[in-house]
Amino acid sequence: MKRVIVGMSGGVDSSVAALLLKKQGYDVIGIFMKYFDNKCPWREDSIDAMLVSQSLKIPFYIIDITKNYKNLIIDYLYKEYKKGYTPNPDIICNSKIKFKFFLEKSIFLKSHFIATGHYVIKKEVNENGKISYKMRSGIDENKDQSYFLCLLNKVQIKKSIFPLGWLNKKEVREIAKKYNLINANKKDSQGICFIGKIKFLNFLKKKLAQKKGLIIEINKNSHIFKKFLSPNIEYKKEYGQIIGHHIGAHYFTKGQRKGLKIGGYKYPLFVIEKDMKKNILYVGMGKNHPGLYTKVICIKNYNIHWINKKKIKTKIKVECRIRYRQNFQKATFYKKNNDFYVEFEIPQLAVNGGQFLVWYLNNEVIGSGLI
Repeated sequence: MKRVIVGMSGGVDSSVAALLLKKQGYDVIGIFMKYFDNKCPWREDSIDAMLVSQSLKIPFYIIDITKNYKNLIIDYLYKEYKKGYTPNPDIICNSKIKFKFFLEKSIFLKSHFIATGHYVIKKEVNENGKISYKMRSGIDENKDQSYFLCLLNKVQIKKSIFPLGWLNKKEVREIAKKYNLINANKKDSQGICFIGKIKFLNFLKKKLAQKKGLIIEINKNSHIFKKFLSPNIEYKKEYGQIIGHHIGAHYFTKGQRKGLKIGGYKYPLFVIEKDMKKNILYVGMGKNHPGLYTKVICIKNYNIHWINKKKIKTKIKVECRIRYRQNFQKATFYKKNNDFYVEFEIPQLAVNGGQFLVWYLNNEVIGSGLI
């Protein structure tokens, strides 16, 4: 009987994943990872995971990795915002903590596989007598989580099982109800859990000091938009007018409208760019402002992670995402001067440095890049 370690969060997805694997004949072990302190309901979640494990009659362990999580994720978050980027802690957590940690524990517990409740599909392919493993988006378009797993390496994918990839959320809840799991109707977690109930701005203020700076409005008919689309524009103070002040450019992201605290405009103001050195926010009125959109994204070669590089040629049509749950965006992927470029058919709204761009071919995750 093959053994599998299941990461159990206390939610219905990971619980059903453990249930399905048990029914398939695996020797299942449940592990709950404690990432954070009392700001989150981790105790309640761990109890739910424990009770589900008891009902499934599988061993269950709680592992405290708070220190590693702080060093690799929370500190990373502060560091990236300080530089003016918009990081994605979930992607980093999956590659550097969850799946890395599970692989280490799988060796210790003599487990053949690791498993999670992610909605993705793993495929085993025989190519000229050699077995390879690929990752595809889950069939539930609203729950597909392949974006969050874009930094997994081939070993992590090979050793992983994703029982929910061919199911949708409704089916998962129906399975949980059928087998009387206590969390069958439990709501999905929202937001970044370790922040707790405080506002994200207040979370950032704990480590990033306030710094007063200018807010400059750039008119949508400005001459700078006639030749370029953001982020190729070099914004300057003289291109617009000062309309107010902010408390720190590092608190804002491109596309943000809340927190500017400036009224009297026909349409909402949005952040269209930041100058971190001069601590300036450039803003534009209305969601159709050209400064909000990006047609071409350049990704440095050293910021690219490949899962299946063989399918990429010099120039190829792909589908992309720059955020979770975004519909696939058609684009052309090509290499120039040792860097890679993605040119979208439709300009993309609010592209921020620090985000991850993930590209697909026929729903298969080919690679990703840090913007």
